[in-house]
Amino acid sequence: MSRPAFEVAQIVRDHRGDLEAIQPLSQAQGRALSAIGQCRTATLGGHQNVCLDCGQEEDPSYNSCRNRNCPKCQNLAQQRWINARAKALLLVPHFHGVFTLPAQLRPLARQYPRAIYDAMFQCVAATLLEMGQSRLGATLGLTLVLHTWTRKLTYHVHIHVLITAGGLTPDGTAFKSVPETFLLHVKPLAALFKGKLMAVLRDLRAQGVFAMTDGAFGGLMARLEDLDWHVYLKEAFKSPAWVLEYLGRYTHRVGISNSRLLQVTPDRITFRTKGDSTESVPPAEFLRRFVQHVLPPGFKKIRHAGLYAKPMALAQAKELIGTLPSTAPSKPSEEVGQEPSIQRDDHRCRSCGGPLFPRFIPRPIRSKPSTFPGLVSPASRSPP
Repeated sequence: MSRPAFEVAQIVRDHRGDLEAIQPLSQAQGRALSAIGQCRTATLGGHQNVCLDCGQEEDPSYNSCRNRNCPKCQNLAQQRWINARAKALLLVPHFHGVFTLPAQLRPLARQYPRAIYDAMFQCVAATLLEMGQSRLGATLGLTLVLHTWTRKLTYHVHIHVLITAGGLTPDGTAFKSVPETFLLHVKPLAALFKGKLMAVLRDLRAQGVFAMTDGAFGGLMARLEDLDWHVYLKEAFKSPAWVLEYLGRYTHRVGISNSRLLQVTPDRITFRTKGDSTESVPPAEFLRRFVQHVLPPGFKKIRHAGLYAKPMALAQAKELIGTLPSTAPSKPSEEVGQEPSIQRDDHRCRSCGGPLFPRFIPRPIRSKPSTFPGLVSPASRSPP
């Protein structure tokens, strides 16, 4: 598979200044753009393979930035996550649900992302666990993943959740299964989610988290009360391997992959959205949309609840229904949103087939002024 013709990293290097001219960047956004712009460049160091037989030198391979917002750095992390989760996954079908934050709450989420995102996780998990207990008489297993974007990179906060098709009974003696075609009615789920999230918002307001007047907050709550909130449930995946593959697409996806970039010019960025549809925007607008999906520092966008958050209960469920092998197959998919891996023998010379030896390429040395008066930084001293 060939590498994409265009990269988000090059757009960052060429147009970051254009973005900063129209809006200030948060510390997290600035660090993300810096990492993406430096990813797999000489700035981060790397190595160069040299043939021990003929002396042929290959092109340098530079280190990755490993930033979770980088389109090039999530493929390996995704596979490692899939393999790790395979050890905990229950050998049962899983439903896929989506809980969406109403558009009226997006301005509040932009201003207080950590508080709103945490509230979303809390309420989605509580809603499903409560409904599982009351309607099914069982504790479900949940894996939740936060997304904040649409295919056009606009701001759209929602949580994807994988839900076990059944759960552990309260006495822990049986795993109660449900049909693969139906788990719970979405309207009661949406109503309960709505009530829980609005209650949490009121608590946060009472704690002084939101800087809003009584009138503004009351008006917001009234508008939310009149809305029908959106919850979606899809028919269960029968194969646990496909559950992992499907969820893996969501856990490590970033706002846009390099493969979706169709044309990059100094004035326009054109990228594929859905199907044959495309979007074309100025570079600064493209980066503005991109950075709005950078999460707060240290924020966990993948969380577990129910059986998947209780080791003892999970162990009981495994004994009752069995476990999945420690690894699960992964098939390449455009929808994963990451860079394709290039498969070849990295230990043999392309010219003569001889063994290769990696030569370390260090990062460039950067001189920093001394922080102590009267001392000269090593980089500025004269030679001895």
